[in-house]
Amino acid sequence: MSVVIFALAALFGFTLAALFGYLFGSIPFGLVMARLFGLGDLRTIGSGNIGATNVLRTGNKLAAFLTLILDAGKAGIAVLIAGQFGIIVAMIAGLAAFIGHCYPIWLRFKGGKGVATFFGLLFALAWPVGVGAGATWLAVAAITRYSSLSALFAAGLSPLWAWYLGYPALIWLLIALAALVFWTHRENIARLKDGSETKIGQK
Repeated sequence: MSVVIFALAALFGFTLAALFGYLFGSIPFGLVMARLFGLGDLRTIGSGNIGATNVLRTGNKLAAFLTLILDAGKAGIAVLIAGQFGIIVAMIAGLAAFIGHCYPIWLRFKGGKGVATFFGLLFALAWPVGVGAGATWLAVAAITRYSSLSALFAAGLSPLWAWYLGYPALIWLLIALAALVFWTHRENIARLKDGSETKIGQK
């Protein structure tokens, strides 16, 4: 009986962490910043995405920077709060926050691509792995000037960083997140293939 009670309690805890992470991750800070700065409806601008990259297309660098910080912060905060109850609960909350950002219930499940949110949860879970992934992003961006390609490399190599830096518990989570990042960037991948993807700083 005690085993059943423990299992039910664990299931309840995991469910609560997932719900908390998802709802927190669903906050569309890009839309909030665009409206606060009088930039209009972000969904009608540029790519229509609610992330920091699209906010930057409005020309307002401060709004874009704040969106980047807030989108990363919401995942990081979700992980840190849930982490008080163990690493598994923290990982569930982080994954749920990422899904919430990409598929927010408030916006009919049409959200961002999750790069800032990915880095936010990664730094909160294991900052050395976050540094490794961030260095990967910067290196690819410096060489190719493609933000999307940099994100794909950073996410794709993050499980290797986790393995190399001694965080084996994160590997499967990071593989799942990398797959999601590739999925949310499927249109970017198509443009990279045909050479029509926009480079950093290109109008």
